[in-house]
Amino acid sequence: MATAYDVDPAGLAAILAGEPAYRVRQVWDGLYRRAVWPEDMTDLPARLREELGRQLPAALSPALERTADGGDTVKWLWELHDGARIETVLMLYPDRATVCVSTQAGCAMACQFCATGQAGFRRHLTVGEIVEQVARAAAAARPRRLGNVVLMGMGEPLANFDRVWPAVLRMVRDMGISARHVTVSTVGVVPGIRRLAASGVPVNLAVSLHAANDRLRDRLVPINRRYPLDVLVDACAEHVERTGRRLSFEWALIAGVNDGAADAAELAAIAGPLRAHVNLIPLNPTPGYPVRGSAPAVVREFRDRLLGLGVNATVRSTRGVEIDAACGQLAARAASSPAAGPGNAAAGDPGSADRGADEGAHGSVLSVAKGKRNAQQAHRIGAQTRVP
Repeated sequence: MATAYDVDPAGLAAILAGEPAYRVRQVWDGLYRRAVWPEDMTDLPARLREELGRQLPAALSPALERTADGGDTVKWLWELHDGARIETVLMLYPDRATVCVSTQAGCAMACQFCATGQAGFRRHLTVGEIVEQVARAAAAARPRRLGNVVLMGMGEPLANFDRVWPAVLRMVRDMGISARHVTVSTVGVVPGIRRLAASGVPVNLAVSLHAANDRLRDRLVPINRRYPLDVLVDACAEHVERTGRRLSFEWALIAGVNDGAADAAELAAIAGPLRAHVNLIPLNPTPGYPVRGSAPAVVREFRDRLLGLGVNATVRSTRGVEIDAACGQLAARAASSPAAGPGNAAAGDPGSADRGADEGAHGSVLSVAKGKRNAQQAHRIGAQTRVP
């Protein structure tokens, strides 16, 4: 059975056969513009709400939820129909919200330092499984507007292009999220970058670079052996030229591996001509990659070297170490802990920032929102599990 966000307009029309024609647009807008389940669409007759509730089920079942910052950051672990598990992170600010969504259950890219890559690949997500993450985040973010979407969670988005791209189009055309506030991350799947550039929709591109010479990148990011740096850089240049959007490079700083003066110089030689923004991310540790992130002083020195070389660079806050919030860590911990269950919470921040979840469009530093909070509202948002 198709789930609520897997159904396309033609499929929804078939389900609503016999109803007035305007019901299709009414239900579609309810799902996408208002992010509510059919049974909660009070502008529909009760009998129709009940029937649609049966025919348009959810794809995501809450397995675990963790919150931090008084509810301003929320990470969900969802279970899918086949038992696969994925993660979504919602970041709340006083007047807006950003969501980081997964595009695959697991990942086949095998990047050494990534918890998702260490877990291996299970399957691609469907269009509906991707879009429903955004809808649930939009509902949980209320009264804030969900304005930014970053496809930087579990999985490699461009390896699942044929499902990711229709999902992006629904976000833009049906949910009303600006294409300029949608960011697609990749470790360097060059054919996908070229398809993205040719799409005519100016979404942002964030490339998880992590090394600026082929010898080191072959080791850290194995897909570099298929698409080496000169090929990747050409594809990035094409995307910049065709979309007019600024390119971002994500660089996880690993102590003694890619945080030296020579590394900064190599990175600047690539980022400078592309006018790319560099997001520096101190590495979150994972059990499968026993190294540590660069010390704060080394991170600042690396940033200053880039700035001195004319490259725009910022250091992103690494959040969520204490709640296993880096991509794949919560899923890995939950899989090994029979005690984990819905609604469990721990102090800390979600860390999909490890793979570049920033404000989603402008390469700005992810920061904890400051100022007074409405504690009651924050608790309500943080504790909400039934979303949309």
